[in-house]
Amino acid sequence: MNSTEWQKSSFSEANNNCVEVRTCGGVIELRESDEGDVIVRTAPLQFADFLQAAKAGEFDHLIATP
Repeated sequence: MNSTEWQKSSFSEANNNCVEVRTCGGVIELRESDEGDVIVRTAPLQFADFLQAAKAGEFDHLIATP
């Protein structure tokens, strides 16, 4: 990923309640689409580690099940 434009998941479709991501100045930035003034910044390697952990289910216990 190499863009200053905000990108959201294709899973979000037309929904504006999602997390958006972009690169800017060599860092990864994340924000919620409905709270665009709050931006979290991290390094690309830490973001890659986070994504790998999320895909492996390491944070599944944080999701409330209905």
